[in-house]
Amino acid sequence: MQLRSGYLPVDKPPGMTSRDVVNHVQAWFPKTKLGHAGTLDPAATGLLIIGVGSIATRFIEYVQDQEKQYRSVFQLGSISTTDDADGEITENTVVEPPSLEMIQDQLTKQTGVIMQTPPAYSAARVMGVRAHTRARRGETVELKPRQISVYEFQCLRYHFPELEVMVNCSKGTYIRSLARDLGQILQTGAYVKALRRTRIGKVNVEDAINLDSSADEAIKVMLPVSVAVQHLPRLVASDEETKRLRQGQIILTTSQITGEMGLWNRDTFIGIVKCGEDRVITPTKMIPTDVTGLD
Repeated sequence: MQLRSGYLPVDKPPGMTSRDVVNHVQAWFPKTKLGHAGTLDPAATGLLIIGVGSIATRFIEYVQDQEKQYRSVFQLGSISTTDDADGEITENTVVEPPSLEMIQDQLTKQTGVIMQTPPAYSAARVMGVRAHTRARRGETVELKPRQISVYEFQCLRYHFPELEVMVNCSKGTYIRSLARDLGQILQTGAYVKALRRTRIGKVNVEDAINLDSSADEAIKVMLPVSVAVQHLPRLVASDEETKRLRQGQIILTTSQITGEMGLWNRDTFIGIVKCGEDRVITPTKMIPTDVTGLD
């Protein structure tokens, strides 16, 4: 079976880093360029999308930009140095557990565009060095709040001290920070006891393959490169317009949409273009003319 450049959805097991998963997939596809979209902590499970081949890895940043969904269990009544179960746990005395109504009210208040400070033990960089590297050295880590979007934050189950939630959110959201901040607001403390990513864009974890599968099975579930632009508006260009854009030239459009768009020629994904306020389309990232999705 011929290998197509595309995206492989993997159900990451606990105990592996995202890099470990890439290394495992590399054994299926030796001498093939690989990359992953959206890091999962070792204790976390769920959907990890692997770009297979140079074309897929070229567009993988657009996969990472897509909305993500998580299911998580927050442990109330305790705090963790890492904001998850891998850190040093300190129990708090909670005289009266918060009510379900209080929790639902706070989940609503943490929905929308909010400012969030990443955990000290995270991949966020401080002066060029990963925060978790500085934290493990014993350094004091001060991270600046970042703007993120929480589209949905729902309570699935609550029986103190466990709170199970579902979160739909933007790129860059730390579920550990959501748990930590909720615990501070409720004055109980909280950390992530379990975390599973269930969706990236329109790709669900049910579509993912397990690591005990074979290379042939992996090829069968490979997703097309166009998955990278499924969240972008679609622009269909003529043969002549496609040729001009692939040559780095501009075209004009009557579209009222501005910003980045996925470019198509009939049913073939061509690349990503950008439309300005002046209705001028410029190429942003194109698939080379001698490539049709195979790598």
